[in-house]
Order: sequence, then C-alpha cells, then structure tokens
Amino acid sequence: MQKSPFIKLKYNLMQKGKFITIDGVEGAGKSTQIDFICQYLTDKGINVVLTREPGGTEVGEKIRTLLLSNSTGKMHADTELMLMFAARNEHIQNKIIPTLNQGDWILSDRFTDASYAYQGGGRGLDIARIAQLEQWVLRSFAPDMTLLLDIPVDIGMRRVESRGEKDRIEQESLDFFNRVRNSYIARSEQYPERIKLIDASQNVENISNEIQKILKTL
Repeated sequence: MQKSPFIKLKYNLMQKGKFITIDGVEGAGKSTQIDFICQYLTDKGINVVLTREPGGTEVGEKIRTLLLSNSTGKMHADTELMLMFAARNEHIQNKIIPTLNQGDWILSDRFTDASYAYQGGGRGLDIARIAQLEQWVLRSFAPDMTLLLDIPVDIGMRRVESRGEKDRIEQESLDFFNRVRNSYIARSEQYPERIKLIDASQNVENISNEIQKILKTL
C-alpha cells in the first residue's frame, strides 16, 4: 500500500531549531514585537528566519493575495479555510521544516491557531473539521512557543483604521473580531504550556520585556 506523503512530517523532522509563532487580533501590535524578537534573537547569536501566514512561499503568497484582496469578493467560509490550509501545507513542507532542520529558528506571523480563531470563532465553522485538516497537514507538528498578543477589539480596530485601506478580512464587523478574540483566549486556556497570553494594551516596552522573559525559557 502506498503511504501518505504527509507522514514525512512525522519522520523527516530532525528539528534542530525552534519554531515560534506570534498571533492575535487585528491591531494587537504584532509587527512591532516581531521586530523586537528578531533583534533579540540575533543579538543572542541565533539565526532567525521571519515568515508569515497565509504566505511564506511563492504559492502561499499567491493564495494570500486571493484571500485578502478586496477584489476577491465574497468567499464561502469552507473555501477560505481550505485555502488557508493549502497555503500552510506549502509553508510547512517547503519552508518551515527545512529551516528547522538546518538549525535555524523560525518566527511566523500567524499559524494554525489563527484558523481556529478566524475560521472557527469568527466564521463559526465546526472546530472538529478544522482539527481534521490540522491533523492531515500538520500530523504531530506544532510550534515550540506561541506568543498571543491580546487586546480589546475596539482598541485594535482603531489602530487598523489609522493604517488606511483595510483588506478583505479586516473589513469584518466588531462582533466577528470579538468572536476571534474569545477563540484565541480559549485556545490559550486549552494549551497554556505552548500559548502565552500577553496583555497587548500595555506600553510597547512592557510587552517586549514580557516576551523576552518567555523567550528565555527556550
């Protein structure tokens, strides 16, 4: 019997580097803290590769454009979910796993927790179905650490408004993003060892100091 190609995630991962993800609702300040994390790790002599979801590969970036462009128009929630995982499969197979295997660390702006929050909480899709896709694409693979920046939705969306034109997902309602936020918080309670909930309403320096303490545990 021919074996599934996805099993190679389980057997070919000789992880030497660390995989960190950073996540949160819109306007939580991820970009600022990503800059801090990259500089902090570089100063420690660690080679860190920055990537993002959806995206991270040539195919993934094309899917990202389709998912976020306002010209895409209305998309069925199931289609959105499957496109997210299609981009994620490319990301894992062609960037994340090779990077870790060569001993580098990798920092991803969003990862699978975002699918549970946005498509599960926000769109209302069945969590069990998302878990099936996660098992198919990731197998037992998971980040070493997830930094979850939490901020009240109204504050975050004011920041988004100040940035200019919003993408397809950023145009969703406050109720949508409140469901997203609640889903993220629920995930952090479900996986407290991996997902570190950080109050992103603090000043930037305090957030960075908290992140630094968490990174030291790795």
